[in-house]
Amino acid sequence: QVQLVESGGGLVQAGGSLRLSCAASGRTFSSLGWFRQAPGKEREFVARINRSGGSTYYADFVKGRFTISRDNAKNTVHLQMNSLKPEDTAVYYCAATQGIAINSQFQYWGQGTLVTVSE
Repeated sequence: QVQLVESGGGLVQAGGSLRLSCAASGRTFSSLGWFRQAPGKEREFVARINRSGGSTYYADFVKGRFTISRDNAKNTVHLQMNSLKPEDTAVYYCAATQGIAINSQFQYWGQGTLVTVSE
């Protein structure tokens, strides 16, 4: 059974940092990623990383501020978020795919972790 369990969300002031983690189990995943959904908005892509960790992709609005990484030995993926802004407030979701192509659609999703950035 596939499980993706996020942790690390919380309340932080603007300019602060948070590190999200996602523990994945049940499959060997190729790409792992993070998405987010703000209140009243559609879910949007944040970042993804391939199996080796050698290829990463970011949404323009997080480039230079967020860093995605993974630990295959622990089946975890992390999202280090720095210089947080109030507009980063959202539920952050971990996602995984077994597809090999770098643009493979994500098949599995976590339940999400809430990140709230105050002024």
